Amino acid sequence: MAPSLGRLVDAVADVVKQRELPGDAAGPRLAAAVDALRRDHAGESAEGDDLLASTAAVFGLDPLETDLLLTAFAAEADPSFATVFALLGGEATQGRPTAALALHLCGVPALSAAGRARLSSSGRLVRHGLAGLTGDGPALTRCLRIADRVVAHLVGDDLPEPQLQRLVLHAEPLAAEHGAELAEAIRSGVRLCWLHGPPGSPGAETAAAAFARLGVDWLVADLSRRPAGCDLPGLLTELTREAALQTAGLVLAGADDLAGDEHRWLFDRLLEAAVPVVAVGQRAWDPRATRRLPYIAAVPPLPVASRAQLWARELGDEAGGDAVIAAGARLGPGQIAVAAEHTRMLAAVRGGGADAALVRESVRRLSGGGPVHRHAGPTAPVATSFEDIVLPPDARAELTRLVQWARHRGDVLAQGAVQGKGGKGTGIAAMFSGGPGTGKTLAAHVVADALGLDLYQVDLAGLVDKYVGETEKNLERVFHEAETHDVVLFFDEADAIFGSRSAVQDSRDRYANLEVSYLLQRMERFDGITVLATNLRGNLDAAFSRRLHFVIHFPDPDPATRERLWAHHVRQLAGTDPADPPDLASLAAAAELSGADIRNIVLAAAYDAAVAGAAVGMGLLVAATAREYRKLGRRLPAGWPPAG
Repeated sequence: MAPSLGRLVDAVADVVKQRELPGDAAGPRLAAAVDALRRDHAGESAEGDDLLASTAAVFGLDPLETDLLLTAFAAEADPSFATVFALLGGEATQGRPTAALALHLCGVPALSAAGRARLSSSGRLVRHGLAGLTGDGPALTRCLRIADRVVAHLVGDDLPEPQLQRLVLHAEPLAAEHGAELAEAIRSGVRLCWLHGPPGSPGAETAAAAFARLGVDWLVADLSRRPAGCDLPGLLTELTREAALQTAGLVLAGADDLAGDEHRWLFDRLLEAAVPVVAVGQRAWDPRATRRLPYIAAVPPLPVASRAQLWARELGDEAGGDAVIAAGARLGPGQIAVAAEHTRMLAAVRGGGADAALVRESVRRLSGGGPVHRHAGPTAPVATSFEDIVLPPDARAELTRLVQWARHRGDVLAQGAVQGKGGKGTGIAAMFSGGPGTGKTLAAHVVADALGLDLYQVDLAGLVDKYVGETEKNLERVFHEAETHDVVLFFDEADAIFGSRSAVQDSRDRYANLEVSYLLQRMERFDGITVLATNLRGNLDAAFSRRLHFVIHFPDPDPATRERLWAHHVRQLAGTDPADPPDLASLAAAAELSGADIRNIVLAAAYDAAVAGAAVGMGLLVAATAREYRKLGRRLPAGWPPAG
């Protein structure tokens, strides 16, 4: 029930009586409007005043502010009030009370300091987005307008406005580290808290658990989903107002943009919010952001076992218990729910079950997030697996170990500061070394696909800038965005930018050394997975070795490995010519080629067979091999072609 407006009627009648002048043309209309107000609000129940009182209590309004809010509400609630306000203030007011009239109706002189303070930009009515003065001209002639959302609340409609609904997320409480301490901070009156952690950290769920512990509702909004060009200060005012109207705590996910120089001042406004605010981001807290420090806590990512339980809850044990699903991309609980919903949709559309392949597809669509930077972008989304790569046993074992490390990184980080001490990052860095065509790039794709992540390849040609400092800026943007999107960052031909530092002979050497030094430090702080690929390991700066967790060498294939490579690529064909069957052992023994060369040869033979309307046979493979040798500028091996 809406608040009672009966107590305003007598005040309006007194103002109208004071205004009565001989020959006043508006007099009869004012008298008729006052009579209508008396009829409509005589004996009105005051039950709705409880809603007004509770709203005033949540926002900390004093009696004068409460009366001003009621006066502004009256114009929206009853056309007769709007008529009176228009006749008293002029048609330009559009039926809303002027500041002078509103103060007079509330029993306060228009020129009083107390009255003007209540309507100023620092007053609670304006600061919390409840009501404000609109129009031009002197302050006292401006109109007092109540926010539409507050009107809806006072009449019993508590549906958030559309622009906020798209930002609202569901967050289930999740018992996590710092949860109890966060709840105690909120209970003791801390208005702003900052939770930070890498992608997949359950920051919003930790905040929800803290509010649940206190018996308080919570509203979660994801700032990263706000539209481009959005008025961020205005949006924060609307969000804090919405949370207060729902008597809930506010959780701001995706709050990293608030920590930037442009918007850092908004944290001071959040310190004065009507409700407790828990902001969740990936950055560590910047002490310059506010005049006093908030409660700050680092939230580690979920361990593998916890993610597996969440997947199993969403999709059942059969699909949810898959180790690859549970330990791939570092998704938080809310993201897992979104990916699981998308997986169920794909399963229904394609008429199958929610298997691991569909889950990985959904995860990659959710965690990719578009191009990271103009100097880095996603590679073609072609599914790969360990079955697609042929390596010696030791290299394959190290590649498998790299994937296992990445999957269980959350388990290690959850144990404490085992990794990341001394300013070090919590990422994993690997270097793939070996000659051209030995499978380094393919292995990077395999790692990314095994983890359910996108592989983002850095464009080194565009990254390096001739102007001093620009290369470092470009790299910083690439690293930061890669951390934000949770991708595998891939530097191919890494020796072009990660080269050895040299003795300083001129200014160019000095700046080149600075770039390498910056890279060493930034890669050490990186929170994601980095893969460097190089043909010439000796060209890399020696200081990179201790910053690398894995150094995997991709040797030139021996005859046994080459035969496996030939067999792997030939299996991809629709079939071979039974009249001229390929002798893969002879090809492997005679031609010393890399895996990429063998792939090119099989592909060329497939095209030649398609042109001839035949199947691939030994003759086509021999001819394609000869052309590949000529293309590489190499002599054919002695005794070519092989017998077979």
